[in-house]
Amino acid sequence: MPIIVNLDVMMAKRKMSLSELAEKVDLTLANLSILKTGKAKAVRFSTLEAICKVLDCQPGDILEYRGGIPENEGA
Repeated sequence: MPIIVNLDVMMAKRKMSLSELAEKVDLTLANLSILKTGKAKAVRFSTLEAICKVLDCQPGDILEYRGGIPENEGA
């Protein structure tokens, strides 16, 4: 998947644990873990807003697009 979730990077920069962030954002630890590992299929804007507010960052600090030419279209 070309969308990379850098939530762990931002948490490390802010020296915040997953459980602490989950509590401050009011999400379950399981749901936040799914997002952190990149297994989430979607994220609500309200959730993204809450995470950005707590971590004092921008959505682009958490979500990154790493696209490229698919292997079968390159040559």
